[in-house]
Amino acid sequence: MAKNNFSRIISGTMTWGKWGKQMNSKEMVSLMHHCIDNGITTFDHADIYGDYSTEADFGLAFSQSGIKRDSIQFISKCGIHFRDPNIGAINYYEYSKKHIIQSVENSLKHLNTDYLDVLLLHRPSPLMHPHEVMEAVASLAQEGKINDFGVSNFTPSQIELISSEVPVTINQIEFSLTHHEAMHNGSLDQMILKKISPMAWSPLGIVFKEDTEQTQRINKLLGTLSEKYSATEDQLLLAWILKHPSGIHPVIGTTNKTRITNAIKAIALDLELEDWFLILVASQGHRVP
Repeated sequence: MAKNNFSRIISGTMTWGKWGKQMNSKEMVSLMHHCIDNGITTFDHADIYGDYSTEADFGLAFSQSGIKRDSIQFISKCGIHFRDPNIGAINYYEYSKKHIIQSVENSLKHLNTDYLDVLLLHRPSPLMHPHEVMEAVASLAQEGKINDFGVSNFTPSQIELISSEVPVTINQIEFSLTHHEAMHNGSLDQMILKKISPMAWSPLGIVFKEDTEQTQRINKLLGTLSEKYSATEDQLLLAWILKHPSGIHPVIGTTNKTRITNAIKAIALDLELEDWFLILVASQGHRVP
């Protein structure tokens, strides 16, 4: 399996449907074209989004969009059984060969496509076995149903476990200025060493969601740096992530077209080294040792 050429910024679709904006097909088509026109060609999905409905909603819109399949990339994830807590059910994980293959078959049908550019295991399970995962991935790749394989939210040791049987080329993790443990727990170090592409979900963290001492420090500094760089606060947060040498791809969840356009402009924003560390210090609340 060969690595794909993902856009530097990736569009996350979790809130496009039932779990968020509940966009109709026309609105989804418009947003797809806006993303592509601004250089975002990679769309991140998961089978469970929208209670298993968002992939199908997106796929219907894609079939009406006139967009060529080979001009974009589809990522999807599997492994979580999403259950209704109102009836006392619990979520659980499954990575049997049968389930992985069936999940991909469902995603292909819903997305109106013959293949996924990448399949990710959504979250690690204590019961997953690398050989069974390998058998599923090998079968799907041989049939041309997936081009590449990776994981999501996996620790370095969990990646080592899976990659003992099947190459892992992507790890999609939570990473932001307010959630940057991956820089210190070996995750990003491993990805550089193993040439694994990092993707970051929730790349803006809690900066605009919560009013804490940490976010107050960050927002005060971002206000100053915004003038220096003629950039918005969200652009600065993305630029901070993009500067990391591992080559992180932020997965942005916004459906706001202006914010999408702003996000792309962050790619050209090169923070000075001292400013990068100033932002880190604002998050940590203490100086670099």
